[in-house]
Amino acid sequence: WCGPCRMMAPVLDKFAAEYDGEIQVLKLDVDENQNTAAEYGIMSIPTLAVFKDGKEVKRLIGYLPLEQLKYQLYAHIN
Repeated sequence: WCGPCRMMAPVLDKFAAEYDGEIQVLKLDVDENQNTAAEYGIMSIPTLAVFKDGKEVKRLIGYLPLEQLKYQLYAHIN
């Protein structure tokens, strides 16, 4: 795992726990799922792709602290 990925993992876990029942957080190992990563155009990691009604509505790349992650995704959660 890359350094930013290791830093992002606990942030995503906290985010998922805080919004349990409202959102679904899924993690993809791009080394083990290269075809899926290519299909979604994942070029850098960590990449956070946000989907609503089956369509990607936002993409964030790199590490984000929890509060910044919440700020970036607020409009898509509520």
